[in-house]
Amino acid sequence: MAVLGLLGAALVGCGEGGAPQAASTPDAVSTPAAVGTSSPRASASTAARPKPGAEPAAAPTMAPGPNGLTPVYTRRAASSPKGAEKVVALTFDADMTADQGPRAARGERFDNPELIATLRRLKVDATVFMTGRWAEEYPDQAKSIGGDPRFEIANHSYSHYAFASPCYGLPTVAGPDMAADVQRAFDAFRDAGALNVVPYFRFPGGCYDDAALRALGPAGVTAVQWDVVSGDAFAKDADAVAEQVLDGVKPGSLVVMHCTRSAAPVTERAIRRIVPELRARGYRFVKVSDLMRG
Repeated sequence: MAVLGLLGAALVGCGEGGAPQAASTPDAVSTPAAVGTSSPRASASTAARPKPGAEPAAAPTMAPGPNGLTPVYTRRAASSPKGAEKVVALTFDADMTADQGPRAARGERFDNPELIATLRRLKVDATVFMTGRWAEEYPDQAKSIGGDPRFEIANHSYSHYAFASPCYGLPTVAGPDMAADVQRAFDAFRDAGALNVVPYFRFPGGCYDDAALRALGPAGVTAVQWDVVSGDAFAKDADAVAEQVLDGVKPGSLVVMHCTRSAAPVTERAIRRIVPELRARGYRFVKVSDLMRG
């Protein structure tokens, strides 16, 4: 694990447009020691979307913003005068940078099969924001997650490099390469055999600006952020993570967590407390597509 002074992007929602903003908790991927080569450039006509057959037709997306900017979704708003339905979307970032293969080869685990098993056992629907590099490292798991109707796979970039700078020391994807980086991740999901792939994208570190939203406009994806930060990245105390989620959740909330065992080791234990306590409060767990559909 890289030293904490070189941690990758942190997790909090950035504002829509404008300069990238700082975050309060570290993301689950450390900054690579060296910047790899960026992905091939994409023309404006390149659509960074799942290949035909990979994207469920019913997955809703938001309309583009002014001048074709990629829309950003953060939380489901109240749909009636009585307030929003008591639903919450748990999302899990499966982080791995383009050049962390040697660390995986030495035994570092960027996956968390116990977490996925617990979500299945507890019958929790969830969305996994996966990097293409993660899908390449764990193709069997990507296929299993993408073939389970309880889950959907969304795009977290191929390389987990930043789409705006500064972003906690992460290498930056050049503007002309952004759509190609996203498409490369969708290609990795397809190559792994994942089926339930949705046209949603999460910026690494949550960092973006208008230039990034403009660069991804032709991709047709909806950017998905969050309103509840779990604080599970590098956490040691599962109860502290659970309490942070339980204190932050409101009807329609979108929670960001991680599916990376080495960098978020207590997430599975936290889930075992979060799920029954939220259900006792009357909450139902949904995927992002369900949250957005409402």
